[in-house]
Amino acid sequence: MNASRLDLVAATPEVFETMTAFDGAAAGGLDPLLAELVRLRVSQINGCAFCLNLHTRAALSAGEDEGRLRVLAAWRASESFTPAERAALELAERMTLVAAAGVPGEVLAAAREHFDEVRLAHLLWTIAAINAWNRVAIAAAGQGEDG
Repeated sequence: MNASRLDLVAATPEVFETMTAFDGAAAGGLDPLLAELVRLRVSQINGCAFCLNLHTRAALSAGEDEGRLRVLAAWRASESFTPAERAALELAERMTLVAAAGVPGEVLAAAREHFDEVRLAHLLWTIAAINAWNRVAIAAAGQGEDG
């Protein structure tokens, strides 16, 4: 075990339980496969190996196709994703990289074409939750430029 690794569950079980409940509530209004695609794409961008492994297994267990998972990083160049999935993935990328260019109105408008107000809100919360998980998992593992 890495000596710099922090056991977040043992150190703060109440926060972990709350975050787990938040994540479940956030994704509760989404198709489970879409939620896992979004979690995986965000985890790819953030470079969170733990979350990539966890959500790849979850996606496969939920019935996701292995071929789609193999091309997820290049979803724009693949015909494997529906228009709704494309809108969700674009929104996920923009929210994850928000400091670079924000989330343009047309990205949100494109998502609105596929998701009603409630499902869109669930999508936004799911993206926020996986970004939080990625950052905490990476920091707790002591991963970074020097580790």
